[in-house]
Amino acid sequence: MSFGLAAREDSGTLRLTRGEKLSSIERIALLVGIGIFIAIDVVGIFMVPSDNVASSILSISATAVFTLYLWSPVTATAVLGVVFALSFFAGTDTSVLLAGTVAAGMVMRLGSTALVLAYAGGFLVATAVVAYGDPAVPVNVGIYLLIAAIAGAVGFTLRLASDRGHSLEKRLAESAEQERQAVLAERRWIAGELHDSIAHHLTVVALHVQMLDDPVSLPGSQEAIRVAARKAMADLRFVIELADDGPRTRGMQAGDLTQAIDEARSEIASAGHVVRVDGDAGDERIPRVAEIAFARIVRESATNILKHAGPGEVDICLQVDDELVELTITSPLPDTPRRDLPSSGTGLNRMAERVLGASGEFSAGAGDGQWQVLARLPLS
Repeated sequence: MSFGLAAREDSGTLRLTRGEKLSSIERIALLVGIGIFIAIDVVGIFMVPSDNVASSILSISATAVFTLYLWSPVTATAVLGVVFALSFFAGTDTSVLLAGTVAAGMVMRLGSTALVLAYAGGFLVATAVVAYGDPAVPVNVGIYLLIAAIAGAVGFTLRLASDRGHSLEKRLAESAEQERQAVLAERRWIAGELHDSIAHHLTVVALHVQMLDDPVSLPGSQEAIRVAARKAMADLRFVIELADDGPRTRGMQAGDLTQAIDEARSEIASAGHVVRVDGDAGDERIPRVAEIAFARIVRESATNILKHAGPGEVDICLQVDDELVELTITSPLPDTPRRDLPSSGTGLNRMAERVLGASGEFSAGAGDGQWQVLARLPLS
């Protein structure tokens, strides 16, 4: 046996640790074995009557001590040592020493490094005492050492198997948790895509439905509803294809900043606002991640403007320098908040997540009678 090894793997090393427990099968096997040996001792007492009752009691006690390994290997080993010491007075030291050799398996299976070393030292001392205690009665201690080595090897093997089983269970649990988190992330992504695309188109539809009674705006509202419905269906099909892991036929136009600004300008203008756009959305210095994030922000801002903005001018400003690209969208606040198209605040959170996730800066708030959305992203 090598007492420097252990059954728990931490940081690539093996070391014996405390807190090991027997499995259900091991518990049952231990109890059955204890019961069998105690029964053999009891039967032996009746079949071969002895005047030395103390020796019989010590023999049974040495076997019964093994039940303590179910709770505390330290206590069980200490009690076994006490029984061995008492066995010298009863003349049953060799039989108790045999129990001590079997206990090597339990110590290696359950004990800490300190207990294993203490047991090894105590066992060697006990073996020497038995070997040289009574020169008239020779004892082959080699047999005891061999049995102890075999029992210890079996215990250590069971410990390694138990530890590998625990490691496997832990890896399986971690894998299951990773799969669960992946499913949740996919659900959140799908929910975000539906919010960013479908909610926008439905807002356009809801706004223009209210304008169908006006003969002047009727043709434009009907066309806006038709276009919004068509785009909503296209985006919905795209999200469903991704969720089903099916063929990718097309992508949403959310990543095209120029197209997103053009669509937003058209939709906001159809609601009666004057839209002013500054900056070049096709600037080649704008990184793709910024283009995708800003396209989403433009679309979500257009949704919020259609829902909540008051009469006045809407400004969409895009500025690019050597380090940053900045998007500013300013819209007038309404005199009275609209109640027919309530807001959950999800859109602002989504915009902030996109920008902050790309190491940028984001802010949105009211000031001087206007609502301003500001997003900055680094060019690097």
